[in-house]
Amino acid sequence: QVRLVESGGGLVQAGGSLRLSCAASGRTFSSYATGWFRQAPGKEREVVAAISRSGGSTYYAESVKGRFTISRDDNAKNTVYLQMNSLKPEDTAVYYCAATPVRTAVQVATTSYDYWGQGTQVTVSS
Repeated sequence: QVRLVESGGGLVQAGGSLRLSCAASGRTFSSYATGWFRQAPGKEREVVAAISRSGGSTYYAESVKGRFTISRDDNAKNTVYLQMNSLKPEDTAVYYCAATPVRTAVQVATTSYDYWGQGTQVTVSS
């Protein structure tokens, strides 16, 4: 079992930046394919970015390409990050990290993940 805890959300003006963190207890992130998802009110949860178990492959939703970066620290911090730059009001959502020990490649479907964090709110004002 692994527990995921997100942090780093908050209120930011359009054009600003935030860095989300997802800390894992238990096994290290190098044992998991990991993803960041978001869910806005009234909308389905959607993938934002994902990274393979090896860390060698990444995926970004078209809406965030060039603005968001997913990265992972497998050492003492055992944390996955989502650096978000040039934020837009449409990025407002609850952001979740997710992990799966079963799959190795980049995963973009919510059903591919076994563990989820509790979410962190990101609000971008215009």
